Amino acid sequence: MPLSTPKKPAVASVDLPHGLALLRDPLLNKGTAFSLAERDAFGLRGLLPPHVSTMAEQADRILKNLRRLPDNLEKFVALNALRDRNETLFLRVVCDHIDEIQPLIYTPTVGEVCQRFGDIFRRPRGLYISTNDRGQIVEMMRNWPHPARLIVVTDGERILGLGDLGANGMGIPVGKLSLYAACAGIHPSLCLPVVLDVGTNNVELLKNPQYIGLRQPRLRGGDYDAIVDEFMRAAQQAFPGVLIQFEDFANHNAFRLLQRYRDTACVFNDDIQGTASVALAGLFSALRVTSGRLAEQKLLFLGAGEAATGIADLVVAAMMAQGISEEEARSRIWLVDSKGLVVKGRNDLADHKLGYAHEHPRVTDFLAAIKTLQPTGIIGVSAVGGTFTPAVLRTMAELNARPIIFALSNPTSQAECSAEDAYHHTGGRALFACGSPYSPVTLEGRRFVPRQGNNSYIFPGVGLGVIASGARRITDEMFMVAAQTLSGLVTEADLAQGSLYPALPRIREVSCRIATEVARLAYRRGLGNGREPDDLHDHIRAQMFEAEYRSYLAP
Repeated sequence: MPLSTPKKPAVASVDLPHGLALLRDPLLNKGTAFSLAERDAFGLRGLLPPHVSTMAEQADRILKNLRRLPDNLEKFVALNALRDRNETLFLRVVCDHIDEIQPLIYTPTVGEVCQRFGDIFRRPRGLYISTNDRGQIVEMMRNWPHPARLIVVTDGERILGLGDLGANGMGIPVGKLSLYAACAGIHPSLCLPVVLDVGTNNVELLKNPQYIGLRQPRLRGGDYDAIVDEFMRAAQQAFPGVLIQFEDFANHNAFRLLQRYRDTACVFNDDIQGTASVALAGLFSALRVTSGRLAEQKLLFLGAGEAATGIADLVVAAMMAQGISEEEARSRIWLVDSKGLVVKGRNDLADHKLGYAHEHPRVTDFLAAIKTLQPTGIIGVSAVGGTFTPAVLRTMAELNARPIIFALSNPTSQAECSAEDAYHHTGGRALFACGSPYSPVTLEGRRFVPRQGNNSYIFPGVGLGVIASGARRITDEMFMVAAQTLSGLVTEADLAQGSLYPALPRIREVSCRIATEVARLAYRRGLGNGREPDDLHDHIRAQMFEAEYRSYLAP
């Protein structure tokens, strides 16, 4: 099945709903852009004002109204309302103004959206599967009216850096799938957001009369595993070959669920593998500036959860690809958690940290760890705002001519440091990437343009490549290839202004290139369906959905 709506001659009127039913279908509605002939053919005469608008006129109206709104949450609500009535126009606005719109439909605004999801809830989108639905999940999946090729699922326990938001976490799958459609051209009808509502331990939500989820503590243990298992079986039964992306599961579930299903289903965890890939791409770009080798770096992570160990694992694989042993590669990666440096002498380490626990005296302070280990780069994935203090940044600048400073936590309130602080306290020498958007910074007459190390550079292209090739499994090697491809698309002009990632308006080109390399790897490893097309890039590009209106009249 193609990724976009099949491109065929204009269909006869009998193929589509008529009248208000057509206007109320967001996948088909064109609003005031229906032609006069279409209005006659589909019973729309009189249901629309007489002027026939172009899509450009409609988009201009949307943007003018959007920019008048007082805050980002109001803008999100307006964009969500647009999506609920006209998905094609929504995606056109996102694609054409992605620098402005992406922060409104995803990070950082999506954090506040999830916190206030019940307050702003208007219309359901996706599937809500709760503990009350055990034994019926496959029937529920079949209630979805479209042939899903891609599912983003969360249980809402670790939403960004905000913690347990329960069913309010639906904002994350919805936002991610908006980016799949806008950034990679996967048709929105093929995208299914899912929340597994297994309760919440957030006391404030449980007391909130507007909370949309189950009012009960989180399910744990075997009961939790049973509902996830049933969901996984049901998804594959209802939508054979579907790609399933795990999103914002807590550490204690994220790693083990990925390990449980990665060899039996087409799955990946974006917080582990997508974050790793985009961070590795940023490192590759930074090292283009310093002319250094990845295998020679020493990296210190603030944070030791799924993002940190996911990045570390992929960096180790990349170092090994440059010719050093796994043992030596791991020796160059250090983690700091809430109790200090991760070292072998500690008896409180979770399994996912053990591979980075080295022989070393206890160090409880991050700044002291920097002074002791003298890393070439620090990577913040702690979700604790302001932890890259001025002293931390100045010390990194004293140790390195071009210190690598990645403050990847989001939303902005959880960022380890701002772009301005990173440049100011290193004398403009930092090679900086951020998890939340920051405006350009001017320092001593030089203008720096920081860019987000946002997973939206990676997961849309990986998903597109997997679906286009019919890959049966998703491998870590695919994320390595994605990182290399992304870094290769960073121009010298980008690097000169401090940008370690391509400009966001290039995102569809980026996604197509990543998809091509991921699909090529899938075919090479025997994971793809059938034979690799002769011109794989053009084959994938031709399948990408374009947010344009098509005529509904038969020729």
